[in-house]
Amino acid sequence: MKNRNILSVSVAAGLVLGASLAGAATTVTIGTVNNGDMIRMQGLSDVFEKTHPDIELEWVVLEENVLRQRLTVDIATNSGQFDVMTIGMYEAPIWGQRGWLEPIMGLPEDYDLEDIFPAVRNGLSADGKLYALPFYSESSMTFYRRDLFEQAGLTMPERPTWEQMRDFAKVLHKPEQDQYGLCLRGKAGWGENMGIVTTMANSFGARWFDEDWKPEFTGDAWNNAIEFYVDVLNRYGPPGVSSNGFNESLALFNSGKCAMWVDATVAGSFVTDPKESVVADKVGFALAPKHVTEKGAGWLWSWALAIPVSSDAKDAATEFVTWATSKGYSELVAEEFGIAAMPPGNRASTYANEAYMSAAPFAQKTLESMNKANPADSTLSPSPYIGIQFVAIPEYQSIATQVGKLVSGALAGQISVDQAMKNSQSITERELKRANYY
Repeated sequence: MKNRNILSVSVAAGLVLGASLAGAATTVTIGTVNNGDMIRMQGLSDVFEKTHPDIELEWVVLEENVLRQRLTVDIATNSGQFDVMTIGMYEAPIWGQRGWLEPIMGLPEDYDLEDIFPAVRNGLSADGKLYALPFYSESSMTFYRRDLFEQAGLTMPERPTWEQMRDFAKVLHKPEQDQYGLCLRGKAGWGENMGIVTTMANSFGARWFDEDWKPEFTGDAWNNAIEFYVDVLNRYGPPGVSSNGFNESLALFNSGKCAMWVDATVAGSFVTDPKESVVADKVGFALAPKHVTEKGAGWLWSWALAIPVSSDAKDAATEFVTWATSKGYSELVAEEFGIAAMPPGNRASTYANEAYMSAAPFAQKTLESMNKANPADSTLSPSPYIGIQFVAIPEYQSIATQVGKLVSGALAGQISVDQAMKNSQSITERELKRANYY
């Protein structure tokens, strides 16, 4: 009798434990960048969890350079710390080809994959397979203060030249009033300062490599571009500019301290939001500046969500990624934050929506900028690589991280531009020789 009672208790305990395990939620760990749109996504994630009670979301939100380092180490070592990774057009095809990412397949019909711009789908694909779904996509453009231009009697062209930008900055630079002529990224990083630096260099006629994969940093085009970049920011930029990335520059612009800013088109919804920006009703938009060419003057990028093969929660991760990049999510953002806040740059239907185009003064220039961006033809002279603000080869991340530090050092006055370019040349030559490019 005693043994029977013990058995009964044991069976009952086992049933309770089994029921508990059966009802346990699957945890999906998401690694993402601390940009405004991703913060919105995190804030709205309770909506997803309410409709998916069997899935629990765990967020790791990091500064851009830190995120890229963490995700690269995690996926290269197959450690499986993340179930969803926020990556872009550089990583998705390379990591996909290496077998590190799950191909995106079996999407529901109402997801409407064909609605996503072909350039965005192609940028996140390799060998005909899609490896990430775009959360938002972007080019780069010029943001400027219409009120300051009017007061100074200046007119911003539809696509200014960099020389015009310098002339405007000289007139509008009033540091004694906490007003700076031009804000640009200066923080070192292949996805931070090298984004704006490479597009500027493209417009000056530079390219990372000639057709034989020989780097060209010691040529006139690169030297002229970096000399210009360093000079204009030291003369007319904010103090401490070598520490400013996207978020820091956005904060400066939104606080009324930048007369002009060239950066990602995705900033449009933030600089025009009265809750975020003290100059929301004073912002004008133009294409990214050119110099000797328009080729490669504006970048093309997508922050996208991918699932590593090392994830142990692939089905749950797929549910979340599909939800966060869907038309339904965009509608949720419109309801919560206004239609102008919908994730930009992804879908044709967004730009066919008259209500969105009317509410978002930046939308037309965003669309125009993205349509002009051509990763297959981004340099004045022919080049062997695909990419505008990056080079789509595995070695680029390491090389550009080192070059970005040298450029940031030149901006901060720690090294001459000439020496920074010579060092960039030797670093890049060494890396490509090691990888047997020549």
